[in-house]
Amino acid sequence: MFVSAETIAIVLSAVGIVITLGVGMLAGFSWCIRQSDRVEERLGGRIDGVEETLGGRLDAVRTDLADVERSLGTRIDAIADDTTELKIAMARLEGPQRHLIVAAR
Repeated sequence: MFVSAETIAIVLSAVGIVITLGVGMLAGFSWCIRQSDRVEERLGGRIDGVEETLGGRLDAVRTDLADVERSLGTRIDAIADDTTELKIAMARLEGPQRHLIVAAR
């Protein structure tokens, strides 16, 4: 069988094109993967920084809430004491309750 030079050139060109496209696609995919890894590393660092900052803020808020809770507890106890004293004072102003009902004529 006789194969002309043009046919061999066409086959070799087709093989070259397929290999070139394959290598180009492989290089493109590897570049995309490297870029994704870089972005992931940068975002991971930023997220860790934000997480630490928010953690500190949440701890501060918890401490503030505990202080507010103690303060409110103290104020509520003071109001309860004042209310008890007020009830006693009102009872003294009203006087003792009458035990006998006197019939009016």
